[in-house]
Amino acid sequence: MTQNPDLDHWEARFASPDYRFGKEPNEFLVRCKPLLPRTGKALAVADGEGRNGVWLAMQGLDVTSTDFSPSAQAKGRKLAAENNVTVNFVEADAHEWPYPEEAFDVVAEIFTQFSTLGKRPKKWAGMRRALKRGGLLIVRGYTPKQLAYATGGPKNIEQLYTRDLLERTFGDYNDVSIVEEERELQEGPGHSGMSAVIGLTARKP
Repeated sequence: MTQNPDLDHWEARFASPDYRFGKEPNEFLVRCKPLLPRTGKALAVADGEGRNGVWLAMQGLDVTSTDFSPSAQAKGRKLAAENNVTVNFVEADAHEWPYPEEAFDVVAEIFTQFSTLGKRPKKWAGMRRALKRGGLLIVRGYTPKQLAYATGGPKNIEQLYTRDLLERTFGDYNDVSIVEEERELQEGPGHSGMSAVIGLTARKP
């Protein structure tokens, strides 16, 4: 046990040898493949067991995968080895990590909805800072409708994403595309069943 109850919670969830969200990348991220650069640096924010960071590395990108759970990152390293790719795993809190300025061609935030209202702006400000001009931002999350499905995600409505929230936060970006949908997810026991989700892609001006 640590002095951080949030870390203890996620360490317990990731302690099993099984991958809580599976080994395959998020389906929305895969659908974004045509937008990815052929080379460059990518940041997978709060990447958990590494499934999305590993997939980005498999696309030929130089990937940094952050998460504050040592157990999750150990599984990420194993997954990277299984897929014969190199990923830079950085143990870091998504809210407190010193995001480098304009360092990444792609920044992906996939289902990182543990952020409280007070901390989420710090995470998003860091992501904005880390993305290069012209770089691709990818965000995937659950919408408030997800509370009715209860197939994954937080139970606090304030932690869920809406079109209005994403437009207010990233509306100054170029080529903003937001997709709201209800679809079946099969991403390990953590995300399993019909789900209400939202996805954003945009480019930093």
